[in-house]
Order: sequence, then C-alpha cells, then structure tokens
Amino acid sequence: MVTKRLAAILFVYRPGRKKERVRLDTCTGWVRHAGRFQKGRTYDLTLQCQLSKGSANVLLLNKKEQALLKLDGQSPCGRVKLEEDSRYYLRWEFQSATGQCELHWTETAT
Repeated sequence: MVTKRLAAILFVYRPGRKKERVRLDTCTGWVRHAGRFQKGRTYDLTLQCQLSKGSANVLLLNKKEQALLKLDGQSPCGRVKLEEDSRYYLRWEFQSATGQCELHWTETAT
C-alpha cells in the first residue's frame, strides 16, 4: 500500500527487489510504502541522489511510524537490524527536488 502527498511536475517511481529509483522535477512532498525486507535480518542501505536543485531523504519507519534510520545527502549510508515481529515502511521526502535518486540495500551477515 502506498500513501503519498506530492506536488510535482514529474514524479516517476520504480520499485525493485533490492532497490528503488525515483525521477522527479520540482517535487515537494512525501511517499510512504511498505518496505520489501526480510524480517529478522540486518541490511545496509545506501541513498544516491543526483539533484540539480532541492533535497531528498529517505526514512525507514517501524509499524509505530518511528524513524529507525534516516538517509540524506549528509548521511547517505546506514545499517539497521530488523525485528521479526514488525512491519517496516520507507518514506521518501522531497523539498523542491529535481533530478533522480536511487535507494539500494544489501543483506549483511550479523
């Protein structure tokens, strides 16, 4: 399930098994959806953005909407251990952003 609140000239979202891509033009707002992660595992997440203007970040939220990890231009990488009994969401946030971003993740050995 995807929830969103966006104002954009262009917004193209491409989900994948181990990565997501977003292409945007003058986009402000947010998009939230269930993450495609195996529960009880540890992941390294990396956000790569090529923006000509504005900013973008990604939050990993638990089922109580609490942020477990925030990735942005200053902190593009992070590691998180996911619990067995929770659901996880990714929330993309944009502020007058133009360009493209990619979020990818890999499972790590604990």
